[in-house]
Amino acid sequence: MVFKIESKPLRTILRWQLYATGAMALGAGAIAGMHGAFSAVLGGFVSWAAGLVFAVMVSGGRVRTAGETLRILFRAEASKIMLIVFLLWLVLTTYQEVVPVAFFAAFIVSVLVSQAVMLVRET
Repeated sequence: MVFKIESKPLRTILRWQLYATGAMALGAGAIAGMHGAFSAVLGGFVSWAAGLVFAVMVSGGRVRTAGETLRILFRAEASKIMLIVFLLWLVLTTYQEVVPVAFFAAFIVSVLVSQAVMLVRET
């Protein structure tokens, strides 16, 4: 099954998050080595994966009413938050060599980049 994200702003933000994660990984790798780089990739991935789930959920079908729009947005946001909490827990409990500064810095940068969606035009 192929999911298509119809919204240009959402596709753009997901791409920007990957770029920011890559930049953070390069910086963390230069400072803290391989585990720093991998920690930054994981931190960025947490936010990116949650954003992807959100984008797929809101890009589903055509919405007919304002109530349906709100229902979809609330479900998508709740799913995004639950996935973030789960992935943060998963990384912090399974990756013993995580570099917390790189991990959380990349996560925060990726979250901040996602807020730039308002700056991207639909056209």
